[in-house]
Amino acid sequence: MLAYWRFARAILHTVSQYFAVHPTHPQARLLRAAATIIRDGGVVAYPTDSTYALGCHIGDKRSLERIRAIRRLEDDHRLTLACRDLSEISLYARVDNTAYRILKRYTPGPYTFLLLATREVPRRLLHKRKRIGLRVPDHPVASGLLEELGEPMMTTSLILPGDELPLSDGEEIRERLQKQVDAVLDCGSIGVDTTTVVDLTGPEPELIRAGLGEFEL
Repeated sequence: MLAYWRFARAILHTVSQYFAVHPTHPQARLLRAAATIIRDGGVVAYPTDSTYALGCHIGDKRSLERIRAIRRLEDDHRLTLACRDLSEISLYARVDNTAYRILKRYTPGPYTFLLLATREVPRRLLHKRKRIGLRVPDHPVASGLLEELGEPMMTTSLILPGDELPLSDGEEIRERLQKQVDAVLDCGSIGVDTTTVVDLTGPEPELIRAGLGEFEL
């Protein structure tokens, strides 16, 4: 029955659920509902400390393909793993002493770190040279959702094809994506600056993209 429901939703796709979430004290019942949608193979739009993002279950290939279709991403574009904390990062990436000190200093926050992946990471998420992008968002809604989910979430910034900037308003996301995602968690308007990306796989940290977070090399 569950498999049939997933298939029917993917084909027919009714209007997404809309959750008006408090930006600093998100309602637990709404976070639970969103986490259930993710576990059942759904795609959600949710706020982070940088931009709104799309998220889905770490092991769901079909949901990943739906996110790629929404954003029209190439096959070699890899999503990031949003994690609850530093200890969860250590399960999915190899963290040496230098990387640990950097992660401890800059997480949670608007940063994405490239690290060497462990065997826990699905191959479809790996970057070149078996790297994985990981982040710990510093936003009550994102943090609460991850806590309710109890595991990392595949995620990417919500930038639609043809747009130069990420979507920043929950109502607009609802209007434009109501038949493409399963739920929208709206906490109002947020920023449009993407995360700062830092590669920690080499002998020295390398700034790949300057974004919202300030990073000192």
